[in-house]
Amino acid sequence: MRTSSVAKETSRFFDNAPSAAAPLLLRRSTRSTTDLAARFSSTADTKPATADDDITFGSDIEDAIKSSSPSPPAARKRTATVVKRVRASLPAAKAIKKQKLDAEAVKIKTEETLYRESDESGSGSESESAFEEESPAAKPKPKPKSRQRKPARKTIDAATGAATVQPPTDWEDMYALVKAMRVSGPAAHAAVDTMGCERLANPAASARDRRFHTLVALMLSSQTKDTVNAEAMARLQAELPAAPGVPSAAPGLTLDNMLAVDPVVLNELIGKVGFHNNKTKYLKQAAVILRDQHGSDIPPTVEGLMSLPGVGPKMAHLCMGAENGWDTVTGIGVDVHVHRITNLWGWQDPATKTPEATRLALEAWLPRDRWKELNWLLVGLGQKVCLPVGRRCGDCELGLRGLCRAADRKKVLEGRRRRETENVKVEVKVEVKTMVDDEGDSKTTTTTTVVTKTEDRIVKKEEEWEELGVRDVAVNESVPAPPTKIKTKERQARRAPARAMKR
Repeated sequence: MRTSSVAKETSRFFDNAPSAAAPLLLRRSTRSTTDLAARFSSTADTKPATADDDITFGSDIEDAIKSSSPSPPAARKRTATVVKRVRASLPAAKAIKKQKLDAEAVKIKTEETLYRESDESGSGSESESAFEEESPAAKPKPKPKSRQRKPARKTIDAATGAATVQPPTDWEDMYALVKAMRVSGPAAHAAVDTMGCERLANPAASARDRRFHTLVALMLSSQTKDTVNAEAMARLQAELPAAPGVPSAAPGLTLDNMLAVDPVVLNELIGKVGFHNNKTKYLKQAAVILRDQHGSDIPPTVEGLMSLPGVGPKMAHLCMGAENGWDTVTGIGVDVHVHRITNLWGWQDPATKTPEATRLALEAWLPRDRWKELNWLLVGLGQKVCLPVGRRCGDCELGLRGLCRAADRKKVLEGRRRRETENVKVEVKVEVKTMVDDEGDSKTTTTTTVVTKTEDRIVKKEEEWEELGVRDVAVNESVPAPPTKIKTKERQARRAPARAMKR
């Protein structure tokens, strides 16, 4: 039987080994058999083993390793695995909702440490300290939550028991944006700015007559547009007949003329306003009460104004706070616009059902210095942007900034896209000045001015039409002349050979 060179080398190694040597500890080696075969290959310069050599055995006789010279023990990797106990996995949908629970993700940590077998004490301490260092488990970052907008809400102090009303979220930002839109934005130049009830009094009349004008305008404004109401007031101030038997009486809107006018004539003058038949009765009855109970003037209190027929809380508070009224703020004048828009914003939760309920809810938290201005802001906004039918959410700053919960999403996206497409127009102005000095040398000075402004949609459309017109002219100039028509006989002569071939 043929013996391999590895087996011969192995037998020679054990024959030369001393018998009195100390027993060697067997240890498994991790080296591959390819490296071992290279070590024990038969070579000419192989030295016989001695008793001083350090020998390490593996699990098999062919895995024996011989080290010819003492060397430091090899470095070795050690891995530590730490597993923490966790809860049973929840479904994906529930796990997202329960991120704040004490469930932790399984953590597997692997650390590599180097140690030397000769220094047992030092290596042990280093390895233990390495394993003791453990970073906290990497918890998944919670998903950022969107800010929740809350309506006006009542809170009770636990210490004193006093009840206070907290204002709605972001109400100051919304108020400021609406004011900016009313001053110079899409809600500017509303009908209420020039034809509101506060502005319909005749400035040439006396203070008492101006107060009476404001009261009559408010009584006519119910269920009536400002334009129609302004037209009716203009007719009363110009065409209401003068009272007979009153010295120095002139046609116009005065208490004496209102008392003396025939109801039929009054009904014809205000015939365009809504519910003009009832309003004619209310005006005649209110005129008698003002003459008999209030000294021919309007009452100076909200209760006195509300005692007049056809006058409600809105009219009373607006008349008290008007400049041509008593100019005293007693409450918020809540009409259909204020009632509708504040409920669309979610300032009242649950939503109020009547304007009077809206007034009480707003006065509970809105600062008093803004009570008078609120009606003017929201009435104009309701007339220009937040219309009762066909709201222009794409032009409203509240909708574009995500502050209005009732905004039409499709219109808002269209408005944002329209704003992004509006480019910035840059105008460059170049001025060249040439100056000649005493010696006859000319000096040229060039001044460049760059003006940047937002491009208007109307200007943009006009420029597009101009470009189209230029293109049309250019195309018309380059169009070649049409070919001359071929005579009928020549056409028939050309077609004759083809017809002969078909036959």
